Amino acid sequence: MENKNEPLERVNSWIKNSVTLKLITITILMLLLLIPTAMIESIIEERQASNMQATDEVSAKWANEQLINGPVLSIPVVYEYIKDDKPTEVIKYWKILPNELTVNGEVIPKSLNRGIYEVIVYDAALAVSGNFIIDETFEKDNIKEIKYDRAFLTVGISDMRGIKDQVNIKFGESNLKVQPGSKIPDLIKSGITAQIPQVSVTDKPIPFQFNLGLQGSQQLAFTPIGSTTKVNLTSAWDSPSFNGSFLPRTRAVNENGFEASWKVLELNRNFPQSWIGHRNLSEIETSAFGVDLIMPIDDYQKSIRSVKYGAMTVALTFLTIFLVEVIKKRRIHPFQYAFVGLALCLFYILLISISEHLNFNLAYFISTVSVVTMIGLYAISVFNSKRISLLLILIIIGVYCFLFTTLQLADYALLLGSIGLTAILGLAMYYTRNINWYKLNMES
Repeated sequence: MENKNEPLERVNSWIKNSVTLKLITITILMLLLLIPTAMIESIIEERQASNMQATDEVSAKWANEQLINGPVLSIPVVYEYIKDDKPTEVIKYWKILPNELTVNGEVIPKSLNRGIYEVIVYDAALAVSGNFIIDETFEKDNIKEIKYDRAFLTVGISDMRGIKDQVNIKFGESNLKVQPGSKIPDLIKSGITAQIPQVSVTDKPIPFQFNLGLQGSQQLAFTPIGSTTKVNLTSAWDSPSFNGSFLPRTRAVNENGFEASWKVLELNRNFPQSWIGHRNLSEIETSAFGVDLIMPIDDYQKSIRSVKYGAMTVALTFLTIFLVEVIKKRRIHPFQYAFVGLALCLFYILLISISEHLNFNLAYFISTVSVVTMIGLYAISVFNSKRISLLLILIIIGVYCFLFTTLQLADYALLLGSIGLTAILGLAMYYTRNINWYKLNMES
């Protein structure tokens, strides 16, 4: 009877003591833990989408991104053509861009809340000035009349809901009354219009100036329609993103905010100073430049990046437990590995849920302390050794400290991450270099 049970006992002993089988089991367990990790990442992305939806809802009520395009001086031109032996009149607009355009502005960021979500908006106080030169440099074939008494100015504002105060435009010696809407939708789709009593051809600059108070969200942009366009912005926001077709010629960004100045010449863009008819819309739109008030790395981005290191955290923790098991001859059941792995996964869901209500760094600290304490107390009972449990705790803390440092460095995260992983692998290879894996077993 003993001879019949001997093969079964050998198989049972091999299952218990085989290092290879234990490695395979741990690997399968790690792969299975990728499922809850992926589910947690999906939850974070869902919360991020809810945050973006809240941003869109607040922006829709406050005002969306603002693009300032103008002012553009338009003068009706009457063309006369002979069609079917009858004279036919067609009105086209002669569009003249400013000779000089200067915008000085202050962007005041504001934080609004939609439920638990924070949305960044702004108030902008812009002082716009410059001048026009009216010079007839076009062909006059078929022109019957140029209606200088019907000229008007148009200022493009992408979201009219953002206008805070009445706009008063001074053009030459005239104070112009402003009306909503654009009379040149082929060039400016949304904006304000001011009728000019009378203009005439002159080589002397006609000055203009007005103040514009705007509300907007995230982005403030301008089009370089002046022969020389200068834009100077200041703000208390310390994380600007300068974008568009032109970057600032000078900029200063620090913890107190930013200052930026642009200067764009007529030669820097792909459209002329004046023309007649429907032209240059796409060229003007693609020449816009400005600034975004962005969150440097918001909590959701940090949480998603941290989850991507989840496999590394689980692998290092399991590797430590496995080495303790095979070197110190302390058997650890796969279910005990699973409990530790699930605790490591719980860290990420704690992080995102707490960071929605507290500062991210504080949320990270609370999550780390909670998970490390739980695993540490569990390890003391499993290993029955405070020294080995302390070693495991220190390794997990080291992993989370490395991860925290990586999350704070937006520009150098990849560099630090690759160096850190290389160092960790090197240390693991160094401390296991003398282990004879062929003779190793976990038999007590």
